[in-house]
Amino acid sequence: MSLSLNLWMLVGFAGQALFSARFIVQWLASERARRSVVPAAFWFLSLGGGAVLLAYAIHRRDPVFILGQGAGLFIYLRNLSLLRGHRKRSQAQADADTETSASTNATASANATATSSAPDSHA
Repeated sequence: MSLSLNLWMLVGFAGQALFSARFIVQWLASERARRSVVPAAFWFLSLGGGAVLLAYAIHRRDPVFILGQGAGLFIYLRNLSLLRGHRKRSQAQADADTETSASTNATASANATATSSAPDSHA
């Protein structure tokens, strides 16, 4: 075996290790939550492992492997994009809720101050 072949074999194993690690991450997250969960780390490991395996597949000139890994990369990127959009919407909603809560508290405080400083008409 040449040094080049050994290097590419290591690249292939590294990609497979990254790709396989995503299942461990998903399993542990699900166990922790006591329900099926797919954390963002699953998609990042999928993307990293898929990219390394795609490089290995290209080196091997394996069209079946290239097509499978290449198509998967689009799916992983799309899921990360969906997660990013969801997080932005969630943060925007949380910011809006905080503003609404602060506004409501300020109004209630102003009303309480106005009521307590008003002259007592029952005297």
